Amino acid sequence: METSTTVPESVAALHAAIDALTDEVISGLRAQLPSYAAASVDQLRPRVLASLRNGLSLVQRWSEERRTPQGSGRDDGRAYAIPETHLDEVTALARSLPVEDIISAYRIGTDIVWRRFGEEMAARRGTAEDLLPIAETLRAWVDANTLRIVRSCRVGFEEDAMTDRRRAVQVRALLLGEVRWDKSPSGGDAWGAGPADSRPAGGYLADEEAAADGWYDRGALRRPFRARLPDVAPPGGPVRTPEPGPAPYATGHPGPGDGAFDRIVALLRPWLALDGTGKPLVTTVDGDVAGLLAGRPAGLCRGLVLGLGAPAPASGLAAEFTRATQALRAATGFGLVGAFTREELGLRATVVALPAVGEALVGLRLAPLAERGEEGAQLEEAAAAYLEQGLRLEAAARTLYVHPNTLRNRLRRFEEITGTSLRDPADLAEIWWALTHRRIHGPAS
Repeated sequence: METSTTVPESVAALHAAIDALTDEVISGLRAQLPSYAAASVDQLRPRVLASLRNGLSLVQRWSEERRTPQGSGRDDGRAYAIPETHLDEVTALARSLPVEDIISAYRIGTDIVWRRFGEEMAARRGTAEDLLPIAETLRAWVDANTLRIVRSCRVGFEEDAMTDRRRAVQVRALLLGEVRWDKSPSGGDAWGAGPADSRPAGGYLADEEAAADGWYDRGALRRPFRARLPDVAPPGGPVRTPEPGPAPYATGHPGPGDGAFDRIVALLRPWLALDGTGKPLVTTVDGDVAGLLAGRPAGLCRGLVLGLGAPAPASGLAAEFTRATQALRAATGFGLVGAFTREELGLRATVVALPAVGEALVGLRLAPLAERGEEGAQLEEAAAAYLEQGLRLEAAARTLYVHPNTLRNRLRRFEEITGTSLRDPADLAEIWWALTHRRIHGPAS
């Protein structure tokens, strides 16, 4: 039968052209899978080459069995597993590539090899009957090895995920001041939990285990940050301080795999501080991405809103993270995009940091308007537009879609009811503070 020669000859032809076939498969993978396009050819070549040799050897062995009396007519489609050494290589590759892309790569590669194999079989007058059992065997092989890859990688992924969650809990506790530093029995400094009732969900490592983990260098100066993508909290809406949640990943940015989280981490990656294993020290706090930087990001970071604290040792990170939080909320409340410290935002950040002062000014300057109902709200809106437009009457009138004379009358009524003068710098400052406090913190509860 032709089967006895066409299959081995076709396999031999592909083996002889294995380098060219490897190049073709790599090109196909890089064209269809962005993660493979980002990987170097040198990183991919040994894995692709090994997979091709394994697959071709499978077909060769299958054809040899078919040629023996015991194997003649057997179409059990059994799969020959890939060697353990290659499985280890694939698992290592999964550290830098998504496992779903690795699975897709096996199928993409199989399609390319199958097309080339079909061409070789056709050149040797192979029949459809020859190809069908080979296709079934190859598919069974791919399915079996895909399952093995998933099972093999899952252990590593679960371990990585557990480590990531633990690191996120540690960083979050460090930023929120929920960490104490003790002396371990061996004499070194060890990180440990605070009182039991202050521990976040997930718990902390024991002192000895944390010390061995080497997760944080106490002697390093790190800059805490808090970040979000622009327009997460629309300018003009209240920016409240949520109660600290127990989870290391909050609802807004649940952690790695979430689009917003990954985008922020990618933007900050050149400046992120790393732990002893080279992983970034990031977490989430109340829906914002937070963590530690090794330096200040260059440029204006126009892709996100970033609040920065000053570089500080471990003992001072919580205080500086509070400053970073105030900077973020001030920048968000004013619709600013970029990286800011609290000092760089000046009085805007002070409004965030001193809510009691703002509440007092609201009561002093804006409370009389509340007694006027809808008219009071209209007059407050007029004063806010006037200040936002730099005391330019006509520009403010345009934003309110009213005639300048109408706005002039409303501002006069505002002065009469509140007992202020919009020409007095001190009154203007207090009115601005009161309006800004309400904008950032929302109405008093």
